Amino acid sequence: MIHGTLETIDGRPALRFERTLPYPVERVWRAVSVPAELGRWFPAAADWTPAVGETFEAAGATGEVTEVDPPHRLAWVFAGQLYSFDLAAHEGGCRLTFIHVIDDLGLSAQTATGWEAYLSRLEPHLAGRDLSEEDAHEQWEEVHERYAERFGVDPAPGRRFAAALRGDNGDA
Repeated sequence: MIHGTLETIDGRPALRFERTLPYPVERVWRAVSVPAELGRWFPAAADWTPAVGETFEAAGATGEVTEVDPPHRLAWVFAGQLYSFDLAAHEGGCRLTFIHVIDDLGLSAQTATGWEAYLSRLEPHLAGRDLSEEDAHEQWEEVHERYAERFGVDPAPGRRFAAALRGDNGDA
């Protein structure tokens, strides 16, 4: 499934994902802000409170929380890139908007595909189930090709990335 769109924020490419979830905003807030919950579906759990100005380390890089408005907005800079979760009540549930402002338009399809896989783990987590990272990435190559086409970018970098993960020579 393809949920992400590509837009421009402050002159930089940005990936935007929206999901409507059948859970209250407060429940989704815990899933996006509490380290133990975040670690169950997100690529890396940030060891944060979170509070504005707080720095944290995850996956070998440093980040800083830039905005916190519980239970509606959480934003941070990580490895020089901007990220945010916005949550709003929507039809008895929650509308989640995730934005990642990226540096390299050429990697937009690859990055969007990764986020698509991780965000696919959120709703099962909220339901008390676990969708493994492996299962979430099962359709990675197919989804990547669709994002590359949608965004009008060269799919070769993502193909090389997938090939390296598979351990082949990258002629995908």
